[in-house]
Amino acid sequence: MNADSDNQYELAGAEWAWTIIRSAHELVRSGEASAVPAQFTPDAHGTLQQGSSEHGLCTLAWYPETGWRPGPGCTGPARGLLELYLPLCGLRPGETHTVGHLGQSLDSCIATRTGDSCYVTGRENILHLHRMRALSDAIIVGAETVAADDPKLTTRLVAGENPVRVVLDPRRRLCPDYEVFKDSAAPTLLICARDRVQGVRERHGQVEVLGVASSNGRLDLAAVLRCLWERGLFLSFVEGGGVTVSAFAQARLLDRLQIAVAPLVIGNGRPGLQLPPTASIGDCLRPRHRIFRMGGDILFDCEPASDPEQAQDSSPLTGVMRLI
Repeated sequence: MNADSDNQYELAGAEWAWTIIRSAHELVRSGEASAVPAQFTPDAHGTLQQGSSEHGLCTLAWYPETGWRPGPGCTGPARGLLELYLPLCGLRPGETHTVGHLGQSLDSCIATRTGDSCYVTGRENILHLHRMRALSDAIIVGAETVAADDPKLTTRLVAGENPVRVVLDPRRRLCPDYEVFKDSAAPTLLICARDRVQGVRERHGQVEVLGVASSNGRLDLAAVLRCLWERGLFLSFVEGGGVTVSAFAQARLLDRLQIAVAPLVIGNGRPGLQLPPTASIGDCLRPRHRIFRMGGDILFDCEPASDPEQAQDSSPLTGVMRLI
């Protein structure tokens, strides 16, 4: 194999890395990943084939107990993408995982006081949201996010299937005219308090309505996740807004929390993560985390239930860069 043909396999850009990530994701979900440690090499189309490379090409190492790791052949400017997303690609069928995400300013605001949030973070983080949607079974947002932004919640900026869209509206205040309730771009659920559901198979616009237990106007979020798991939706991405992500975090239902910090100062805007106060710094949560650069934004990828550990080595990248 000559150098020119080798180049098609190199991690030269984000699109190629994303193709490999999707291949790793599908390999595990289909149950085709090896029961023993193994190496995989992408073919010319980015599809992973078991076996190590004899030409120093990109390889991924698979470990049944811990998942994927970039191999020694994974070099170049897109390695950070692999390091960021591969942990989500090792989840086996039926294994549950919930990820929360917030994009905020330097002063911890996710929007202005009037609700304007387009766009707090830059293009790289917006692409990240679409990639997270493509890797997830369900994307969860609160009613305030739908009311403020009327989002599509699709994967239109990247290759990958749309997840099931889940809107949490305890009191069922949203009208059926929002995009997610009428565009038919993806299966969509409206989840509200049980007493807001009139009958079986009820619809809200074109989407299905589900009722779950609630208390004081707040949904039982554990019950929400159980409803999704019963439908085979095991990887959930809680994309917003601040109240919804904070509620999942306070209920200790997040396996991973991502906070993207943009070089922006909003002032007296809408706050991001809000949790009960802690009296002592020693009692505050200081989770194990990784840090990635996304254009001008910095993404903190945290494991809320973990203890801090020494971070891994950094990788010199552009675009999405692993810093710590």
